[in-house]
Amino acid sequence: MYTDYYHFKEKPFGLTPNPAYLYLSNSHREALNHLKFGIEQREGFILITGDVGTGKTTLCRTLLGELKEGYKTAYIFNPILSVKDFLKNILEEFHVAIPLGKTKRELVAFLNEVLLSFYKQGLKTVLVIDEAQDLSVEVLENIRLLSNLETTREKLLQIVLVGQPELEVKLSRHDLRQLNQRITVRYRLSPLNLEETEEYIHHRLVIAGPSSSVRFERSAVKAVHKLSKGVPRVINQLCDRALLAGYVAQQRRITSRMVKKGYRTIFPHTPFPVRMLRWVGVTMLGGMFIGGMVYFGLQSIRRPLPFTKKFSIKPGKVVLTTQPMGGEIFREPH
Repeated sequence: MYTDYYHFKEKPFGLTPNPAYLYLSNSHREALNHLKFGIEQREGFILITGDVGTGKTTLCRTLLGELKEGYKTAYIFNPILSVKDFLKNILEEFHVAIPLGKTKRELVAFLNEVLLSFYKQGLKTVLVIDEAQDLSVEVLENIRLLSNLETTREKLLQIVLVGQPELEVKLSRHDLRQLNQRITVRYRLSPLNLEETEEYIHHRLVIAGPSSSVRFERSAVKAVHKLSKGVPRVINQLCDRALLAGYVAQQRRITSRMVKKGYRTIFPHTPFPVRMLRWVGVTMLGGMFIGGMVYFGLQSIRRPLPFTKKFSIKPGKVVLTTQPMGGEIFREPH
């Protein structure tokens, strides 16, 4: 809708992972370097984790795009499979015809033959499993067994597990300790900081429209970072809605107000921001304190003052003196 108005060749903040738009933050650059090092050194299992929307899938596709010459790669992105279907999926990704009627054990033996043929051709094989937190324990255990496919010199299959932090929890299970011990390279992706968020936005705008004059104000960038918590997928959503708001207003300068308006359309039922909650909390505490002061003040007015009673003997009579806080109020002769 707004691409022509801003002179974009395509939407700059699409949600589909696209390596052409890859922005390497410090965290993403380190993760990619860890992947390359582990694969080149045949370091066994590699584990990459990160919260939802931090760019794991884009990182995977970038890696696969760089592993061209001298590599055979398989990319599994829907790992909710049985062991047998999982093995078939690997073979399909290697573009190998699957024999019919094979048992699980026979499929493993056939996969071993395929990997050996790649090895004899001088090819390195890499299996990348995305969303690996969804793998069943049974499949994970069989993945460990696949790592036993080797020559006398090196492993035939390099395996990369990519998933959410829940994957780390799953791998810590006692029955998966053998697999967990074989992971030699680990890295967790971090969200973008404020400076990286600004660079990320600018990076995508330039790729989508080098001649575009659209600009995000500094306050808008700060709003994007605060509301997205530095998660690239949410940054994309917010920026896309902010650009739409700018198009509706026929304005190429994106403001924080447009960002916040877009946030409300994406997350309409989100609770108050933290700052608002703090303000409400302080106000309530202040009101309770003042109310308490008023209440106890009224109680002290209604409560009788403390009295003391003293007896004194005078010629012909006994006098009872009642005094509040040292002041005489009345006397009762007896």
